[in-house]
Amino acid sequence: MIIDGSQGEGGGQILRTSLALSAITGTPFRAINIRAKRRKAGLLRQHLTAVRAAAAVANAELAGAELGSGEIEFRPGAVVHGEHSFAVGTAGSSILVFQTVVWPLLMAPGRSRVVFEGGTHNPMAPPFEFLDRTFLPLLRGLGLVIEARLEQAGFNPAGGGRFVVELEGGRRPAPLELDQRGAILRREALAMVANIPRRVATRELDVIERELGWSREECRVVELEGLGPGNALCLVVETEALTEVVTSFGDKGVRAEVVAARAIAELRPWLEAGVPAGEHLADQLLIPMALAVVGDGQGAAPHYVSAAPSMHTRTNAEVIGRFLPVDFEFEALDEQRTRVTARRR
Repeated sequence: MIIDGSQGEGGGQILRTSLALSAITGTPFRAINIRAKRRKAGLLRQHLTAVRAAAAVANAELAGAELGSGEIEFRPGAVVHGEHSFAVGTAGSSILVFQTVVWPLLMAPGRSRVVFEGGTHNPMAPPFEFLDRTFLPLLRGLGLVIEARLEQAGFNPAGGGRFVVELEGGRRPAPLELDQRGAILRREALAMVANIPRRVATRELDVIERELGWSREECRVVELEGLGPGNALCLVVETEALTEVVTSFGDKGVRAEVVAARAIAELRPWLEAGVPAGEHLADQLLIPMALAVVGDGQGAAPHYVSAAPSMHTRTNAEVIGRFLPVDFEFEALDEQRTRVTARRR
């Protein structure tokens, strides 16, 4: 199979999804034009680590896996459970490496303990809090057995983060049904800092209190252990159906008030639309939905409601359809809501 990395949004998710589903289905593939639409195309350190991690987990034959490479070949064998450790070696996102190997390990029978090292709080990637508060609770709700714990935060540029995942594979996810968000039960703003003054976090929380009307009790500073300086602001909204996490990252020269304003700008559309699945979760739910369809002989149709799907989500749906006999339907319910359904082809 040939996977063209320049299709759709043309980013690293195309490669990560291909690696995961190749390992699950035993389908060899060649990826070309990897990350062709990114400013710096080809394999960066975090993508190369993901490729090598997938090869280790899937006992795969691998060719072309070098920094900057725009093409690889991947021929999977049997999934290998047990003790694994994958280090990016830079501040590149270790969460994206997790996204690549978690599905083969969850689908194959066996137990694994996996250590991920690198960035845990990166712009353009989900932070650990998204895994812990949003993604993994949903997977457990679908019957999957998986836990994760953060041992050290890793911010750009120092990296040095570490988290550990323990899981038991061999179960197919139950069909997802995520139609309603339900009532908001709890809100929390977490201004996280590592090796920078606490007042930066306090200024961010001042904006959240003023602009969103959240109380001081709903806002707290979290001081993290890390090798270098770092700052992230997470807005956490727990509802009856799930917990949404929106994150904005601090950077050198960016005022704390700007960091807070960016988080608010991302959260408000989700609050106003009243949908359960946020933009980033919508993308991550496609693989478990597809695996549920393939594993269910009754023809269940997993689905969720989100805002209008991003190009990232639509591209991911196309790649999944190359490896699994599944199609995704995107049905606009109104101007703010779209129902995404997975059906067996």
